[in-house]
Amino acid sequence: MILCGILLNECHQKPSATEQSGKYSLIAGAIVQGDTTKKTMAIVFTGGDFGEGGDTIRKTLKRHGIHASYFFTGDFYRNPAFQSLIQNLLVDGHYLGAHSDKHLLYCDWTNRDSLLVTKDEFLSDLHANYNEMEKFGILPENARYFMPPYEWYNDSISQWTKESGYQLFNFTHGTLSNADYTTPETPNYRTSNEIFDSITTYEKTSSCGLNGYILLIHIGTAPERTDKFYHRLDDLTLWLKQKNYSMVRIDELLR
Repeated sequence: MILCGILLNECHQKPSATEQSGKYSLIAGAIVQGDTTKKTMAIVFTGGDFGEGGDTIRKTLKRHGIHASYFFTGDFYRNPAFQSLIQNLLVDGHYLGAHSDKHLLYCDWTNRDSLLVTKDEFLSDLHANYNEMEKFGILPENARYFMPPYEWYNDSISQWTKESGYQLFNFTHGTLSNADYTTPETPNYRTSNEIFDSITTYEKTSSCGLNGYILLIHIGTAPERTDKFYHRLDDLTLWLKQKNYSMVRIDELLR
């Protein structure tokens, strides 16, 4: 299961030092935030084992006329249960990208510089992910942005991604949106209300609000989590619109 081994880590990762490259913010070579001078942001969904929220999310975005970005593992693309959803997302005009074929853990949780994969293993897995995407007509040149599995990587992974012709990116730190997968029995469990409040609080207290923000939400979660954050997507979208944010695809945000 993809979530195994990260329940005590993902929500409490301390980001490394942020660097600036033009109008973008980077951590270890991956873009983590777009232009903070514009009220534009991207909502990004990832999927591996679970995708039960797909139809709910799709209908909500369609109702609001919003294009989002989806990053799926090769296993997700291969799963017959998700094939019609993937096709519908493409028809709706959303961005679909790669999230690794087998959702590999690239580097040690406590020592980020310690790689757990070789370059050949990384490239083989990455290419397998893109091969599955091509079966849906998603060509590599139209899906250059790559979101690392577990949202965990180091500068070697960033460099290998760049050498392959792709751009590594990650979610923007500051809110608890990436904790929407947690389940009640885990120490880092966060309710949907807590997650929602963390977003509104960050927007209020951050010097640039949610400008250029990359907000991560999971397209599905384990059945043990019954409090699904994607059911708050409608409320979140209405609130963001009231705050005059434009929600765009990742390739538009980082154009």
